[in-house]
Amino acid sequence: MSIAPLPVPGYEPPPADSPYDADPAFPLHLEGKIEVRPTVRVRDNAGLALAYTPGVGRVSQAIADDPSLAWRYTWKRNSILIVTDGTAVLGLGDIGPLAALPVMEGKSLLFKEFGGVDCVPICLGTTDVEEIIETVVRIAPAYGGINLEDISAPRCFEIERRLQELLDIPVFHDDQHGTAVVATAALENAAKVTGRTLADLRAVVSGAGAAGIAVANMLLAAGIGDIAVCDRGGVMTSDRDDLGPVKRDMAERTNKAGVRGSLEFAMSGADVFIGVSGGSIPRSTVATMARDAIVFSLANPVPEIHPDDAHAAGAAVVATGRSDFPNQINNVLAFPGIFRGALDAGATRITEGMKLAAADAIAGLVGDDLAPDRIVPDPFDHRLAPAVSEAVAAAARADGVVRG
Repeated sequence: MSIAPLPVPGYEPPPADSPYDADPAFPLHLEGKIEVRPTVRVRDNAGLALAYTPGVGRVSQAIADDPSLAWRYTWKRNSILIVTDGTAVLGLGDIGPLAALPVMEGKSLLFKEFGGVDCVPICLGTTDVEEIIETVVRIAPAYGGINLEDISAPRCFEIERRLQELLDIPVFHDDQHGTAVVATAALENAAKVTGRTLADLRAVVSGAGAAGIAVANMLLAAGIGDIAVCDRGGVMTSDRDDLGPVKRDMAERTNKAGVRGSLEFAMSGADVFIGVSGGSIPRSTVATMARDAIVFSLANPVPEIHPDDAHAAGAAVVATGRSDFPNQINNVLAFPGIFRGALDAGATRITEGMKLAAADAIAGLVGDDLAPDRIVPDPFDHRLAPAVSEAVAAAARADGVVRG
């Protein structure tokens, strides 16, 4: 077993008396996966007087006089808030805030393990956009960043946009941008291993939710040759009268080839398929794609097409969202380093330039190991988070979004 609970002195977990404990995932989650631990120890009255009253009063008064000191003398400098309403959890959908808590604990664990970032998971008992925004704004002063998680589209777009307008700390919806960063890094390398560049590629994205819109935006910023985005109605075109504002904006900036009709029709002759919406794609449809096609079948837990079938249909490079196949498009490659870099630089937001820098750093780590089954680095590569954080921090400074 590669992971196990850490021992806590003086604590004994309750005996295994649940039928769920036969599944090895459940004992690992027993009483949660995270905790709060002190960074200093209080062992005598002198220490108590410094850590709490009266010493803490001097620190609080100094911060009241100069709020910027909070970045040095509190945990704000290294802490973020993870916020969900439980409406779009993994592939499970709208399962509510309580059922979302194990996922938010897991996210907090990964932030700490891979990026050294402290997190507090908040599962909100509301799906109202205004209530979510108001709640986050009210508790944000104690944190250096906000990671939005598993909030369904299209509400997630407005929540992220408005929170970033109201706050002077980074607000980042990982389901959108983490997925987009890793997919862009992977596609850069997939293009390279097949002798092309992003500018040479025509891509089709299946899914116009949070991940699909973000992936398309990121690939446009990275210089993709052409891209068409499909929802349940087929290819999104600007003359469709059933598109909301976010989808309409995307339709107006994509599909230079003027493709119309179904997803299957759009895939004919395409170089790239990126699936982020579930459903299934038959082998025969992949067979109609261009030579040396690239297939990112990212639905979890069941990919839109099994990797073996995609390869059999002629795909040269195949990626999924699963760890039991090569080329896993896993957000953990991105978000710990992105927030580590943003916090280290004192960034007030996460820009497109910072995300592109993260994608380039991830892609670059593969180096000489680049191969059709090796287009992204291993999540446990010790170089990963430092490389991403350094690139992101440099981009934040270049974009002029660092705190004075």
